[in-house]
Amino acid sequence: MTETRVILTDIDGVVLNWAYAFDVWMSEHGHVLKDRNTYDVGEAYDIPLATGKHMIRMFNESAAMGFLPPLRDAMYYMKKLHEEHGYVFHAITSQSSNPNAQKLRIMNLQKLFGETLFEKFTILGCGDDKDEALEPYRDSGLLWVEDKVENAELGVKLGLDSVLMEHAYNMDHETIRLAKNWKDIYLYITG
Repeated sequence: MTETRVILTDIDGVVLNWAYAFDVWMSEHGHVLKDRNTYDVGEAYDIPLATGKHMIRMFNESAAMGFLPPLRDAMYYMKKLHEEHGYVFHAITSQSSNPNAQKLRIMNLQKLFGETLFEKFTILGCGDDKDEALEPYRDSGLLWVEDKVENAELGVKLGLDSVLMEHAYNMDHETIRLAKNWKDIYLYITG
């Protein structure tokens, strides 16, 4: 594959429906979702921010990592890009530095998307910045799909073609292209 056939992608909120799985897990732990329209877990569950970060870390290191469902139409259109157009994906995700949690993440992705769609996995610690992980792709113009505005803006600064996967917490952003789903991304790529 040539470099132009690589798509860089975040995982949670872009490829996998992390928020849904986290909400189920949080309700099992006695927490009720109060505000779906915020990225801040403290606000979302009306809990102290430190407690929210602790819960995210626990969730990201739990067995749930092997069973997250795909986000929207990700499976269909990502496989279409891979199988019909020759694209491969490089996953860049902030999940956990726990090796077992990372293995579960990779297992989940390969179970849903097959063994060849993802060519590379870069799995960072929970909440880690993506600066160093994206640096090797600087000025490549590669597509970078993210849901977190800060990381999409980082991609732009590094010379990537950033696209934001639309969620309630980022849909008001005006300078980076928004995609409602992978069909939007597919049509953007294939014209």
